[in-house]
Amino acid sequence: MFKFFKKNSAEPPSLRKEINEKGDGHFHTVTVKEVRRETEDAVSIVLNLPEDGVDFSFLAGQYLTLRANIGGEEVRRSYSVCVAPHEGELRVAVKEIEGGKFSTYVNRELKAGDAIESMAPTGNFTWAPASTAAHVVGWAAGSGITPVMSIAKSVLASDDTSTVTLFYGNKNTNSIIFKDAIDDLKNTYLERFKVHHVLSREDQGTDHLKGRIDAAKAEKFAQSFIDLNKVTAHYLCGPQEMIETVSAKLESMGTAKSNIHFELFNTLEPSKDARAASEERASTKASVTVVLDGEETHFDMGPKDYVLDAALDAGADVPYACKGAVCCTCRAKVLEGSAEMVMNYALVDDEVKEGYILTCQSHATSDRLVVSFDE
Repeated sequence: MFKFFKKNSAEPPSLRKEINEKGDGHFHTVTVKEVRRETEDAVSIVLNLPEDGVDFSFLAGQYLTLRANIGGEEVRRSYSVCVAPHEGELRVAVKEIEGGKFSTYVNRELKAGDAIESMAPTGNFTWAPASTAAHVVGWAAGSGITPVMSIAKSVLASDDTSTVTLFYGNKNTNSIIFKDAIDDLKNTYLERFKVHHVLSREDQGTDHLKGRIDAAKAEKFAQSFIDLNKVTAHYLCGPQEMIETVSAKLESMGTAKSNIHFELFNTLEPSKDARAASEERASTKASVTVVLDGEETHFDMGPKDYVLDAALDAGADVPYACKGAVCCTCRAKVLEGSAEMVMNYALVDDEVKEGYILTCQSHATSDRLVVSFDE
């Protein structure tokens, strides 16, 4: 389990602030332009821009929060944009998960012409061109390829010298999402894009590329395929275990933490001890004010309550998606008082210092708490 393994950001603070503020926290109706089968259990969908004129431009690596009514229930999920900004379309990929209500709906029922709701693109897991050439290394597993694909395309198209190395883990060849697109990138950028597929259930003739991406493989790959001293940034997306072990190994081999960026698609639940300790430090009863679109909602909450859930119970239409400390949709700033997060896998260090919290994971630790979703 991570102990507040915070994200880092490649962008300067001014640009990060601009990215975070771009999403307006509201849903907008969009129509599905195309649904394309990528693998047996994954599709990508292209969305038309909303007709209300809201800015849906994005940076490589950002995500959309989608909402649909499925069987009479409102369901929200966040999915990364899998194309680069210069490609001129808005496409996300959705892998069907066993028992996943939203992913099953998208894979089996959604079709071109259907309407769905989406927030504007947002997220900190981004890449933007710098004044010097980049050598970006992507570490992805399964559907974790989606934001990494957007970043890889953007890096390669940014100039004539930037390079990308991709380590991509899957079960077998048939489960590789965007296999044809990855092959096209290899053919287009013969000298600047290198990809190494790691398969857990298919023999490729070498032990280096069989199994799962972990610390041992990260060490071998760093010694065999890349020069860590020349890598400008590592982008990791996939299961928590992969991110934790690979990040730790890269740091132990001399990579600065500021050059390691990650995005989780799922997390482990916090331990009972961690949750209990946070609840013990929380206020017995807190008077809370939530600010959204300039309007205030007032309510009381107890030590076991999370700010987001208490706000929703009080009738505030606050933004959220994963409720798992991953997507950052419920991000808000503490204006008065204090709060403590049980988990944080989305906010960068500077945001935490500035007073931002993930409301889905935060207990009030002062008798009075004021948080704003407008900041």
